Amino acid sequence: MTLDLERPLRHPDLASEPLMSKRARWLVILGFLLPGTAQVVAGNRRLGRFGLIATAILVIGGAIAGVGLLLARTATLTFFTNGIVLLIVQWLLFAYAVLWVVLGIDTLRLTRLVRVQRGWRVPVAMLSVLLTIVPAAGAAWAGNAVGAGRGLISDLFRSAPAVAPVDGRYNILLLGTDAGSDREGLRPDSISLVSIDAETGQSMIVGLPRELKDTPFPEGSPLAPVYPEGYCDEVNNYEVVDGGGYYCFTTGNLNSLVTELEDSGSPSYEGMYADAVSQGSSPGIEATKDAVSGATGLEVQFYVLVNMDAFESLIDALGGITINVQERLPIGGQIDEMSGELVGVEGWIEPGEQQMDGFTALWYARSRYGSADGDYARMERQRELQSAILAQMNPQNVLARFQEVLSAGSQLVDTDIPDSMLGRFVDLAADARGYEPVNVELVPPAVDPENPDWAVIQQLVADGIAAASPPEEDAG
Repeated sequence: MTLDLERPLRHPDLASEPLMSKRARWLVILGFLLPGTAQVVAGNRRLGRFGLIATAILVIGGAIAGVGLLLARTATLTFFTNGIVLLIVQWLLFAYAVLWVVLGIDTLRLTRLVRVQRGWRVPVAMLSVLLTIVPAAGAAWAGNAVGAGRGLISDLFRSAPAVAPVDGRYNILLLGTDAGSDREGLRPDSISLVSIDAETGQSMIVGLPRELKDTPFPEGSPLAPVYPEGYCDEVNNYEVVDGGGYYCFTTGNLNSLVTELEDSGSPSYEGMYADAVSQGSSPGIEATKDAVSGATGLEVQFYVLVNMDAFESLIDALGGITINVQERLPIGGQIDEMSGELVGVEGWIEPGEQQMDGFTALWYARSRYGSADGDYARMERQRELQSAILAQMNPQNVLARFQEVLSAGSQLVDTDIPDSMLGRFVDLAADARGYEPVNVELVPPAVDPENPDWAVIQQLVADGIAAASPPEEDAG
C-alpha cells in the first residue's frame, strides 16, 4: 500500500474513482506535452523511452535549424533545399506522426477509463483523441508539404554545382510568355534582366523592349560570327560567312530569337548551343541570353521563363493581389479593321486600387488596348504584376496556401537555375525586401528600339548598377 501511495500513476488505487480521474487527466496532458512520458511513468518504459528520444531529436533538430537560420542562413537553407535531406525529413515526419498516434492510443489505454468517474470519462477520451489526432495530423501535413516541395524542386531545378556571381552580382533573364495567345513559336511578351547584388540582395531590373533590333552578341557567342553587326542587321542578313549563307527568318526583334533558332528549320544553326538542353535550357533561350548580355554589357547567367497564362492559378492560390490601376483597360476585345473601333470587350478594369483575382490580373497584364503607350505600357504592367505577386509571396501566406501555391508554381516556371543555388537565392530574396528595386526601362525617348545606341544603353545599365550597389565604404 505504501508503494501504491508513493507511485499513484503506475500503481494507482483502482477503487478510488477521484484518484483515477485525476491520474487520467495527468497522463493525457503529460503524453501531449512530452510524448512518451505517460508510458515511462505508467506503462511500457521501453516504448516511453523511444517516444522521448524521438521527441528530443525532433525538438533538438528544430532548435538547430532555428539557430542555423539565425547564424548561417545561407548554409542552412542550402542544406534544407537538398533533395535527399528533404526526403529524410519527410519520412521522419511521417514516422513521428505514426509514433504519436501509437503513443496516444496507448496513453488512452493507460487511463483505464472504466475506473474513471462517469462525468470524466467522455471528456478524458475526447481530450486524449484530440491531443493525439491534431499533432499527428500536423506532422503528417508537414511531411506531405515537404514531399511536395521536394517534388517541385526536383521538377523545376536542375542538379548542378553552384555558380559564382559575376562582378559581385547574379544576373537572371526573366522571360514572360503568354501561352494563351494565338502565335507560332515561343516569343516572349516581356523581357527583363534582373541583376542582384550577391551581398545585399538589392536588385536592378532592366526592361528590354521585345522589338529591340540589331542586338549584338558578345565575343565567344556562337552567333557572334553569324551576326557581327547585330541580330538580323539588314546588310548581314544576306552576307555569306565562312561559305554559308545566313538569312533571318523572323522579324529580327529580340523576342524572335527562340523561334529563329528552333523553328526556322535553317541548317545554319545546327550544332549551336548543343549543350543547352542538358543544362535545362534550349538553343533559342541561350541565344536570347547572349543577345541580352551583348546589349546590356552584363553576363546573363540564368533564365526564368514565366508562363503568363499560369499566373491566373497562382494568383488565385495566393488569394488575389492588389494593384493600383492607372488607366481604364478592356478585358478582351479587338480593333475592327473597317471602323477602327474597339469591339468585343467583355468588361473593363477600372482605375484605382483594385483587389484582383487571377482572371482580372491576367487581363491587366495582357490587355493590348486602352493605353497610348501600347506595348511599353503593357511591358510595365506585366512587371507590376510580377512585383505584386512577389509581395504576396510572404511566408505566412505561402504556408497557409502551400499546396495550392506549389501546384500553380509547377505549371508556371521553367529555369536553368541549379538546385544548389536555391538556399542562396532564398536568402538574397529575404534581404532584398529591405530595398526598392532600381528600374531601368530601355524604352523611348531614352532608347529607340528600331535604331538603338548600345553605348547609351550600356551607360543606362551601368548607372542602374551603381544605384543598386552598396556605397564604396559599405561594399566590403
